[in-house]
Amino acid sequence: MLRFTVVSLLSSALLAAAPARIPGQVVASRSVASTEPVYLIVRSDDGGMSHSVNMGLERLIESGIPVSVSVMWGTPWYQETVDILKRHPEVSVGVHLTLNSEWKNLRWGPVLGQRAVPTLVDSLGLFFPSSQALHDNHPDLAQVEAELRAQIERAKRSGLKVDYLDFHMGTVSRYPEFREIAERLAKEYGVGLSGYFGEGSNAPQYDVPPAAKADTLVALVNRLDSRFNLLVTHVGIDDAELGALIDMNTDGGLAEMSRNRQGELDALTAGRFRDALRARNVRLITYRQLIEMQGLKSMRRPGGGG
Repeated sequence: MLRFTVVSLLSSALLAAAPARIPGQVVASRSVASTEPVYLIVRSDDGGMSHSVNMGLERLIESGIPVSVSVMWGTPWYQETVDILKRHPEVSVGVHLTLNSEWKNLRWGPVLGQRAVPTLVDSLGLFFPSSQALHDNHPDLAQVEAELRAQIERAKRSGLKVDYLDFHMGTVSRYPEFREIAERLAKEYGVGLSGYFGEGSNAPQYDVPPAAKADTLVALVNRLDSRFNLLVTHVGIDDAELGALIDMNTDGGLAEMSRNRQGELDALTAGRFRDALRARNVRLITYRQLIEMQGLKSMRRPGGGG
């Protein structure tokens, strides 16, 4: 396994000096002066979705990359994710706020159960496969809040330190009424919101062929122009379990998802990615470290508006 060296990220000197799955999106917050460090957060989503995804996450963590892992707390394998993360307390843990279930052959529903939140589920009592399908069902906002709160509460009961919230498939951030609930919950629970610290959001490797993903990550590192940056990733092991899943998300599913998730894992752990980071002096940090550097009071909604 490749081991990544973290250069004094937690040193007091550094801290004193420091001030939504949307494939391919790049949002630059501001240009960086040549004397300022450039920071990159690697956030890996969908923890707990399946055993294959968890094994990919574990391999990524064990490669030595400082990583933030976003866990879906209502999915079948989340307890295994908890066990992995308890062995790696250096990992920053997030709640991947989930209101959708997009995979044919692998479905899940609300933590609260279908009877408690009937407007959030389809005829089978499971989450809808797309953001639009959920919204078209006119979900009760009190039920949305109750379910998101239940996911955060389950995360806190796990014994893990929860640092931040983010949004599975971007659903909770897509609709203003949902976003306001998430912002209120983040404030109530004293956690961060991914994307609210001015970190430019990137996922250029998501929809390129597996063999091209490493090149895409190297190119990303070479063009970073924000002081703080976010790389959103989806890793897994290309095996029969993951290969049996078909994306039903009408916003644009990704074919050969199993091969693509293995490709992201291989690219992230490749020596070329490590070398590119070193050459540009890009420093990997986690959301826990970003929050320590900036503070929760610095959070602002992306694009303005509060």
